[in-house]
Amino acid sequence: MPVNLSAPNPQDLHPVAGVQLGIAMAGVRKANRRDLTVITLAPGSSVAGVFTKNRFCAAPVQICREHLAAGPAKRAIVINTGNANAGTGDDGLVRARAVCLALAKALEIAPEEILPFSTGVIMETLPSDRIQAGLPAALADAKADNWAVAAEAIMTTDTLPKAASRQVTIGGKTVTVTGISKGAGMIRPNMATMLGFVATDAAIDPALLQPLVTEAANLSFNRITIDGDTSTNDSFVLIATHQAGNDTITALDSAEGRALRDAVVAVSQQLAQAIVRDGEGATKFIAVTIEGGRTEAECLQAAYAIAHSPLVKTAFFASDPNLGRILAAVGYAGIDDLDQTLIDLHLDDVHVVHQGGRRPEYREEDGQRVMKQAEITIRVGLNRGEAQATVWTCDLSHDYVTINADYRS
Repeated sequence: MPVNLSAPNPQDLHPVAGVQLGIAMAGVRKANRRDLTVITLAPGSSVAGVFTKNRFCAAPVQICREHLAAGPAKRAIVINTGNANAGTGDDGLVRARAVCLALAKALEIAPEEILPFSTGVIMETLPSDRIQAGLPAALADAKADNWAVAAEAIMTTDTLPKAASRQVTIGGKTVTVTGISKGAGMIRPNMATMLGFVATDAAIDPALLQPLVTEAANLSFNRITIDGDTSTNDSFVLIATHQAGNDTITALDSAEGRALRDAVVAVSQQLAQAIVRDGEGATKFIAVTIEGGRTEAECLQAAYAIAHSPLVKTAFFASDPNLGRILAAVGYAGIDDLDQTLIDLHLDDVHVVHQGGRRPEYREEDGQRVMKQAEITIRVGLNRGEAQATVWTCDLSHDYVTINADYRS
Protein backbone atom coordinates (compact mmCIF):
# COMPACT_ATOMS: atom_id res chain seq x y z
CA MET A 1 0.00 0.00 0.00
CA PRO A 2 1.27 3.51 -0.76
CA VAL A 3 2.52 5.49 2.22
CA ASN A 4 0.05 8.31 2.95
CA LEU A 5 -0.73 8.75 -0.73
CA SER A 6 -4.13 8.83 -2.39
CA ALA A 7 -5.26 9.21 -5.98
CA PRO A 8 -5.49 12.84 -7.10
CA ASN A 9 -8.88 14.52 -7.15
CA PRO A 10 -9.47 15.57 -10.78
CA GLN A 11 -11.09 18.80 -9.60
CA ASP A 12 -7.86 19.78 -7.85
CA LEU A 13 -5.88 19.64 -11.11
CA HIS A 14 -6.16 23.01 -12.82
CA PRO A 15 -6.22 22.95 -16.63
CA VAL A 16 -3.30 24.74 -18.26
CA ALA A 17 -4.29 27.11 -21.06
CA GLY A 18 -2.92 25.75 -24.33
CA VAL A 19 -2.60 22.12 -23.18
CA GLN A 20 -4.96 19.28 -24.07
CA LEU A 21 -4.55 15.62 -23.16
CA GLY A 22 -6.08 12.64 -24.95
CA ILE A 23 -5.92 9.02 -23.81
CA ALA A 24 -6.59 5.75 -25.67
CA MET A 25 -6.30 1.98 -25.34
CA ALA A 26 -3.72 0.87 -27.90
CA GLY A 27 -3.01 -2.62 -26.58
CA VAL A 28 0.71 -1.91 -26.27
CA ARG A 29 1.21 -4.74 -23.79
CA LYS A 30 -2.21 -5.62 -22.40
CA ALA A 31 -5.67 -5.24 -23.85
CA ASN A 32 -8.34 -3.01 -22.34
CA ARG A 33 -6.09 -0.64 -20.48
CA ARG A 34 -5.28 3.00 -21.08
CA ASP A 35 -1.71 2.97 -22.36
CA LEU A 36 -1.41 5.79 -24.91
CA THR A 37 -1.41 9.51 -24.12
CA VAL A 38 -1.10 12.41 -26.54
CA ILE A 39 -0.54 15.91 -25.17
CA THR A 40 -1.13 18.66 -27.73
CA LEU A 41 0.28 22.14 -27.21
CA ALA A 42 -0.91 25.46 -28.59
CA PRO A 43 1.20 27.13 -31.30
CA GLY A 44 4.09 29.06 -29.76
CA SER A 45 4.55 26.65 -26.82
CA SER A 46 8.06 25.88 -25.58
CA VAL A 47 9.50 22.74 -23.98
CA ALA A 48 12.74 21.92 -22.16
CA GLY A 49 13.78 18.67 -20.55
CA VAL A 50 16.32 16.65 -18.63
CA PHE A 51 16.93 12.98 -19.28
CA THR A 52 18.59 9.89 -17.88
CA LYS A 53 22.38 9.76 -17.71
CA ASN A 54 22.22 6.02 -18.28
CA ARG A 55 24.38 5.53 -21.37
CA PHE A 56 22.10 2.67 -22.44
CA CYS A 57 19.25 5.13 -22.98
CA ALA A 58 16.01 4.30 -24.75
CA ALA A 59 15.19 5.22 -28.35
CA PRO A 60 12.62 7.87 -27.36
CA VAL A 61 15.18 9.56 -25.10
CA GLN A 62 17.59 9.78 -28.02
CA ILE A 63 14.91 11.26 -30.28
CA CYS A 64 13.71 13.74 -27.64
CA ARG A 65 17.25 15.04 -27.22
CA GLU A 66 17.59 15.37 -30.98
CA HIS A 67 14.26 17.19 -31.39
CA LEU A 68 14.91 19.55 -28.46
CA ALA A 69 18.33 20.39 -29.88
CA ALA A 70 16.51 21.76 -32.90
CA GLY A 71 14.79 24.36 -30.70
CA PRO A 72 12.31 24.65 -27.80
CA ALA A 73 9.16 25.22 -29.91
CA LYS A 74 7.06 22.03 -29.74
CA ARG A 75 3.46 21.09 -30.52
CA ALA A 76 2.89 17.59 -29.12
CA ILE A 77 4.04 14.87 -26.76
CA VAL A 78 3.21 11.17 -27.21
CA ILE A 79 3.61 8.68 -24.36
CA ASN A 80 3.13 4.92 -24.32
CA THR A 81 3.30 2.60 -21.36
CA GLY A 82 3.91 -1.16 -21.43
CA ASN A 83 7.05 -1.02 -23.56
CA ALA A 84 10.20 1.05 -22.87
CA ASN A 85 11.60 0.78 -26.40
CA ALA A 86 15.05 0.45 -24.80
CA GLY A 87 17.69 -2.05 -25.82
CA THR A 88 16.02 -2.23 -29.23
CA GLY A 89 18.81 -0.87 -31.43
CA ASP A 90 18.15 0.81 -34.76
CA ASP A 91 14.75 -0.87 -35.01
CA GLY A 92 13.62 0.98 -31.88
CA LEU A 93 14.63 4.31 -33.38
CA VAL A 94 12.81 3.52 -36.63
CA ARG A 95 9.64 2.59 -34.77
CA ALA A 96 9.71 5.66 -32.50
CA ARG A 97 10.23 7.91 -35.53
CA ALA A 98 7.29 6.21 -37.25
CA VAL A 99 5.04 7.12 -34.32
CA CYS A 100 6.23 10.73 -34.49
CA LEU A 101 5.64 10.83 -38.24
CA ALA A 102 2.11 9.43 -37.91
CA LEU A 103 1.20 11.96 -35.23
CA ALA A 104 2.80 14.77 -37.24
CA LYS A 105 0.65 13.90 -40.25
CA ALA A 106 -2.49 13.84 -38.10
CA LEU A 107 -1.68 17.26 -36.62
CA GLU A 108 -0.22 18.70 -39.84
CA ILE A 109 3.05 19.64 -38.16
CA ALA A 110 6.70 18.57 -38.52
CA PRO A 111 7.87 15.37 -36.78
CA GLU A 112 10.58 17.44 -35.03
CA GLU A 113 7.81 19.29 -33.19
CA ILE A 114 6.88 16.06 -31.37
CA LEU A 115 8.55 14.51 -28.34
CA PRO A 116 8.06 10.72 -27.85
CA PHE A 117 8.24 8.94 -24.47
CA SER A 118 7.99 5.25 -23.58
CA THR A 119 7.98 3.29 -20.33
CA GLY A 120 7.67 -0.39 -19.51
CA VAL A 121 9.59 -3.54 -20.29
CA ILE A 122 13.11 -3.17 -21.69
CA MET A 123 14.45 -5.02 -24.76
CA GLU A 124 11.12 -5.80 -26.37
CA THR A 125 10.04 -4.59 -29.81
CA LEU A 126 7.83 -1.50 -29.70
CA PRO A 127 4.43 -2.32 -31.27
CA SER A 128 4.47 0.93 -33.21
CA ASP A 129 1.66 -0.21 -35.51
CA ARG A 130 -0.71 -0.51 -32.53
CA ILE A 131 0.38 2.87 -31.21
CA GLN A 132 -0.17 4.50 -34.59
CA ALA A 133 -3.59 2.86 -34.82
CA GLY A 134 -4.47 4.30 -31.41
CA LEU A 135 -3.51 7.89 -32.22
CA PRO A 136 -6.88 8.94 -33.74
CA ALA A 137 -8.75 7.82 -30.60
CA ALA A 138 -6.29 9.67 -28.37
CA LEU A 139 -6.65 12.84 -30.42
CA ALA A 140 -10.45 12.57 -30.39
CA ASP A 141 -10.33 12.32 -26.59
CA ALA A 142 -8.21 15.47 -26.16
CA LYS A 143 -9.48 17.68 -23.32
CA ALA A 144 -7.96 20.35 -21.10
CA ASP A 145 -9.18 18.63 -17.91
CA ASN A 146 -7.80 15.15 -18.67
CA TRP A 147 -4.81 15.38 -16.32
CA ALA A 148 -6.04 12.75 -13.85
CA VAL A 149 -6.79 10.22 -16.60
CA ALA A 150 -3.41 10.88 -18.20
CA ALA A 151 -1.69 10.28 -14.85
CA GLU A 152 -3.33 6.85 -14.78
CA ALA A 153 -2.50 6.08 -18.40
CA ILE A 154 1.28 6.49 -17.95
CA MET A 155 1.51 4.08 -14.98
CA THR A 156 3.44 0.80 -15.03
CA THR A 157 3.89 -0.88 -11.61
CA ASP A 158 2.51 2.21 -9.88
CA THR A 159 -0.48 1.44 -7.67
CA LEU A 160 -1.82 5.00 -7.84
CA PRO A 161 -1.71 7.85 -10.39
CA LYS A 162 0.41 10.85 -9.44
CA ALA A 163 -0.51 14.45 -10.19
CA ALA A 164 -0.13 17.89 -8.62
CA SER A 165 -1.24 21.44 -9.35
CA ARG A 166 -0.62 24.99 -8.13
CA GLN A 167 -1.82 28.44 -9.03
CA VAL A 168 0.07 31.65 -8.27
CA THR A 169 -0.42 35.31 -9.11
CA ILE A 170 2.28 36.82 -11.29
CA GLY A 171 1.97 40.39 -12.52
CA GLY A 172 -1.69 40.45 -11.54
CA LYS A 173 -2.47 37.33 -13.62
CA THR A 174 -3.30 33.83 -12.42
CA VAL A 175 -0.59 31.41 -13.53
CA THR A 176 -1.17 27.66 -13.42
CA VAL A 177 1.40 24.88 -12.94
CA THR A 178 0.08 21.32 -13.28
CA GLY A 179 1.96 18.06 -13.72
CA ILE A 180 1.89 14.26 -13.69
CA SER A 181 4.54 11.63 -13.07
CA LYS A 182 4.95 7.89 -12.97
CA GLY A 183 7.41 5.59 -11.26
CA ALA A 184 7.53 2.99 -8.52
CA GLY A 185 10.68 0.93 -9.12
CA MET A 186 14.02 1.21 -10.94
CA ILE A 187 14.13 4.66 -9.37
CA ARG A 188 17.28 6.64 -8.80
CA PRO A 189 16.91 9.40 -11.37
CA ASN A 190 20.26 10.68 -12.49
CA MET A 191 19.38 13.43 -14.93
CA ALA A 192 18.72 15.14 -14.71
CA THR A 193 11.68 3.70 -14.70
CA MET A 194 10.29 7.56 -14.11
CA LEU A 195 8.55 10.07 -16.30
CA GLY A 196 7.49 13.58 -15.29
CA PHE A 197 5.56 16.19 -17.24
CA VAL A 198 4.91 19.67 -15.82
CA ALA A 199 3.13 22.41 -17.75
CA THR A 200 2.57 26.09 -17.07
CA ASP A 201 0.73 28.82 -18.95
CA ALA A 202 3.19 31.45 -17.69
CA ALA A 203 4.70 33.74 -20.29
CA ILE A 204 8.45 33.18 -19.91
CA ASP A 205 11.48 33.65 -22.12
CA PRO A 206 11.98 30.18 -23.70
CA ALA A 207 15.71 30.44 -22.96
CA LEU A 208 14.88 30.27 -19.23
CA LEU A 209 13.07 26.93 -19.46
CA GLN A 210 16.21 24.77 -19.52
CA PRO A 211 17.79 26.26 -16.37
CA LEU A 212 14.39 26.16 -14.67
CA VAL A 213 13.69 22.50 -15.47
CA THR A 214 17.26 21.58 -14.48
CA GLU A 215 16.95 23.31 -11.12
CA ALA A 216 13.51 21.80 -10.50
CA ALA A 217 14.84 18.31 -11.30
CA ASN A 218 17.83 18.76 -9.02
CA LEU A 219 15.55 19.72 -6.12
CA SER A 220 12.97 16.99 -6.71
CA PHE A 221 13.40 14.00 -9.01
CA ASN A 222 17.16 13.98 -8.45
CA ARG A 223 16.58 13.74 -4.69
CA ILE A 224 14.68 10.45 -4.63
CA THR A 225 15.66 6.81 -4.65
CA ILE A 226 13.77 3.57 -4.28
CA ASP A 227 16.32 0.96 -5.29
CA GLY A 228 19.34 2.90 -6.57
CA ASP A 229 18.80 1.89 -10.22
CA THR A 230 18.95 4.58 -12.89
CA SER A 231 16.43 3.76 -15.63
CA THR A 232 17.06 3.79 -19.34
CA ASN A 233 14.04 6.06 -19.83
CA ASP A 234 14.07 8.70 -17.06
CA SER A 235 12.69 11.94 -18.47
CA PHE A 236 11.33 15.16 -17.00
CA VAL A 237 10.02 17.96 -19.19
CA LEU A 238 8.70 21.44 -18.52
CA ILE A 239 6.16 22.94 -20.91
CA ALA A 240 5.32 26.64 -21.19
CA THR A 241 2.38 27.74 -23.33
CA HIS A 242 2.86 31.48 -22.59
CA GLN A 243 -0.92 32.04 -22.44
CA ALA A 244 -1.48 33.35 -18.89
CA GLY A 245 -1.34 37.00 -19.97
CA ASN A 246 1.46 38.03 -17.60
CA ASP A 247 4.34 40.16 -18.81
CA THR A 248 7.02 37.82 -20.13
CA ILE A 249 9.39 36.68 -17.37
CA THR A 250 12.90 37.54 -18.51
CA ALA A 251 14.92 36.61 -15.40
CA LEU A 252 14.55 33.76 -12.91
CA ASP A 253 16.00 35.93 -10.13
CA SER A 254 13.24 38.56 -10.54
CA ALA A 255 10.22 38.55 -8.22
CA GLU A 256 8.10 37.07 -11.01
CA GLY A 257 10.75 34.50 -11.89
CA ARG A 258 11.07 33.40 -8.27
CA ALA A 259 7.29 33.03 -7.94
CA LEU A 260 7.14 30.75 -10.98
CA ARG A 261 10.25 28.87 -9.90
CA ASP A 262 8.77 28.19 -6.46
CA ALA A 263 5.53 26.87 -7.97
CA VAL A 264 7.35 24.62 -10.46
CA VAL A 265 9.65 23.25 -7.73
CA ALA A 266 6.71 22.66 -5.37
CA VAL A 267 4.79 20.68 -7.99
CA SER A 268 7.93 18.75 -8.97
CA GLN A 269 8.71 17.85 -5.35
CA GLN A 270 5.15 16.68 -4.75
CA LEU A 271 5.34 14.47 -7.84
CA ALA A 272 8.78 13.12 -6.90
CA GLN A 273 7.76 12.35 -3.33
CA ALA A 274 4.62 10.61 -4.61
CA ILE A 275 6.88 8.22 -6.53
CA VAL A 276 8.69 7.31 -3.30
CA ARG A 277 5.43 6.96 -1.36
CA ASP A 278 4.27 4.52 -4.04
CA GLY A 279 7.61 2.71 -4.21
CA GLU A 280 7.34 -0.98 -5.01
CA GLY A 281 6.49 -2.71 -1.74
CA ALA A 282 7.10 0.44 0.33
CA THR A 283 5.64 0.64 3.84
CA LYS A 284 7.58 3.71 5.03
CA PHE A 285 8.49 7.12 3.63
CA ILE A 286 11.91 8.26 4.84
CA ALA A 287 13.54 11.68 4.59
CA VAL A 288 17.32 11.63 4.95
CA THR A 289 18.78 15.02 5.84
CA ILE A 290 22.51 15.64 6.14
CA GLU A 291 23.50 18.85 7.89
CA GLY A 292 26.78 20.56 8.59
CA GLY A 293 28.63 19.48 5.47
CA ARG A 294 31.31 21.51 3.74
CA THR A 295 29.46 21.31 0.43
CA GLU A 296 26.01 20.28 -0.73
CA ALA A 297 27.68 17.60 -2.88
CA GLU A 298 29.19 15.80 0.11
CA CYS A 299 25.88 16.05 1.96
CA LEU A 300 24.21 14.32 -0.98
CA GLN A 301 26.97 11.68 -0.98
CA ALA A 302 26.20 10.79 2.62
CA ALA A 303 22.43 11.01 2.16
CA TYR A 304 22.46 8.65 -0.81
CA ALA A 305 24.79 6.22 0.95
CA ILE A 306 22.13 5.87 3.65
CA ALA A 307 19.17 5.89 1.27
CA HIS A 308 20.69 3.22 -1.02
CA SER A 309 21.80 0.83 1.73
CA PRO A 310 19.80 -2.44 1.66
CA LEU A 311 20.80 -2.99 5.30
CA VAL A 312 19.38 0.37 6.35
CA LYS A 313 16.24 -0.04 4.25
CA THR A 314 15.47 -3.56 5.49
CA ALA A 315 15.99 -2.48 9.11
CA PHE A 316 13.39 0.24 8.59
CA PHE A 317 11.00 -2.29 7.06
CA ALA A 318 11.38 -4.44 10.18
CA SER A 319 11.06 -1.40 12.51
CA ASP A 320 14.40 -2.48 13.95
CA PRO A 321 16.45 0.42 15.39
CA ASN A 322 19.72 -1.11 14.18
CA LEU A 323 21.03 2.40 13.72
CA GLY A 324 24.70 1.49 13.50
CA ARG A 325 23.92 0.69 9.88
CA ILE A 326 23.28 4.40 9.28
CA LEU A 327 26.65 5.35 10.76
CA ALA A 328 28.35 2.69 8.64
CA ALA A 329 26.76 4.12 5.49
CA VAL A 330 27.95 7.63 6.37
CA GLY A 331 31.42 6.22 6.91
CA TYR A 332 31.66 4.60 3.48
CA ALA A 333 30.01 7.50 1.63
CA GLY A 334 33.38 8.64 0.30
CA ILE A 335 34.08 11.72 2.42
CA ASP A 336 37.75 10.95 2.89
CA ASP A 337 38.55 13.43 5.67
CA LEU A 338 35.35 12.85 7.67
CA ASP A 339 35.91 13.10 11.44
CA GLN A 340 33.66 10.48 13.05
CA THR A 341 34.02 12.10 16.47
CA LEU A 342 31.95 15.06 15.27
CA ILE A 343 28.93 13.13 13.99
CA ASP A 344 25.46 13.45 15.49
CA LEU A 345 22.43 11.34 14.57
CA HIS A 346 18.75 12.05 15.21
CA LEU A 347 15.84 9.78 14.41
CA ASP A 348 12.94 12.24 14.28
CA ASP A 349 12.94 13.76 17.78
CA VAL A 350 15.24 11.10 19.27
CA HIS A 351 18.91 12.08 19.67
CA VAL A 352 20.72 8.78 19.13
CA VAL A 353 24.40 9.61 18.56
CA HIS A 354 26.48 12.52 19.87
CA GLN A 355 30.10 13.17 18.85
CA GLY A 356 30.36 9.81 17.12
CA GLY A 357 29.13 7.65 19.98
CA ARG A 358 25.87 6.39 21.39
CA ARG A 359 24.29 9.12 23.48
CA PRO A 360 24.00 7.90 27.12
CA GLU A 361 20.40 9.07 27.34
CA TYR A 362 19.33 7.13 24.23
CA ARG A 363 16.98 4.22 24.85
CA GLU A 364 16.25 1.43 22.36
CA GLU A 365 12.51 1.75 22.98
CA ASP A 366 12.63 5.39 21.87
CA GLY A 367 14.24 4.38 18.58
CA GLN A 368 11.73 1.60 18.08
CA ARG A 369 8.84 3.99 18.67
CA VAL A 370 10.03 6.12 15.76
CA MET A 371 10.84 3.14 13.55
CA LYS A 372 7.23 1.96 13.72
CA GLN A 373 5.98 5.20 12.15
CA ALA A 374 4.96 5.38 8.50
CA GLU A 375 6.97 8.58 8.01
CA ILE A 376 10.45 9.00 9.47
CA THR A 377 13.22 11.57 9.27
CA ILE A 378 16.89 10.59 9.62
CA ARG A 379 19.02 13.61 10.45
CA VAL A 380 22.81 13.34 10.47
CA GLY A 381 25.04 16.22 11.54
CA LEU A 382 28.55 16.14 10.09
CA ASN A 383 29.52 19.32 11.97
CA ARG A 384 32.16 20.39 9.46
CA GLY A 385 30.41 23.22 7.60
CA GLU A 386 27.14 24.96 6.80
CA ALA A 387 25.81 22.95 3.82
CA GLN A 388 22.87 20.60 3.95
CA ALA A 389 20.78 18.39 1.64
CA THR A 390 17.75 16.10 1.83
CA VAL A 391 16.98 12.91 -0.08
CA TRP A 392 13.68 10.99 0.05
CA THR A 393 13.52 7.20 0.04
CA CYS A 394 11.50 4.25 1.31
CA ASP A 395 12.07 0.93 3.03
CA LEU A 396 12.82 -2.34 1.24
CA SER A 397 10.27 -5.09 1.79
CA HIS A 398 9.51 -8.66 0.72
CA ASP A 399 6.97 -7.26 -1.73
CA TYR A 400 9.68 -5.36 -3.64
CA VAL A 401 11.32 -8.68 -4.53
CA THR A 402 7.99 -10.27 -5.43
CA ILE A 403 6.91 -7.37 -7.67
CA ASN A 404 10.19 -7.32 -9.60
CA ALA A 405 10.43 -11.11 -9.83
CA ASP A 406 6.99 -11.17 -11.49
CA TYR A 407 7.34 -7.94 -13.50
CA ARG A 408 7.16 -9.54 -16.96
CA SER A 409 4.43 -12.03 -16.05
